[in-house]
Amino acid sequence: MHELSIAGAVVDTALRHAEDRRVLVVNLRVGQLRQVIPDSLAFYFDIVSRDTLVEGARLEQVVVPVRMRCEACAHEWEPELMFRCPECSGAGEVLAGDELEVDSIEVEEDKECIGSR
Repeated sequence: MHELSIAGAVVDTALRHAEDRRVLVVNLRVGQLRQVIPDSLAFYFDIVSRDTLVEGARLEQVVVPVRMRCEACAHEWEPELMFRCPECSGAGEVLAGDELEVDSIEVEEDKECIGSR
């Protein structure tokens, strides 16, 4: 159910950056470690965006796989069940897969600006 609060934050971020223009697309990067269910997030995004300039926008989600690096030997791997280094059993640090960020938004062009170019 945390997808509801994430959807609210995504809509708020898009509205802040849209400068009173209709939002057409929101591009989102979500790391696998965030345990977000993409269909659930899209469902809540549609609900939370109602009656805003984001209503009807397409939510594009890129799922970022987990990538780790060993602090001891610098070996990199994509863990399945193991977060310890498969080479030396050292502790791993997360390089990727913990993201939750609005990468970009696409907004409707200002009709007045188009004619003045």
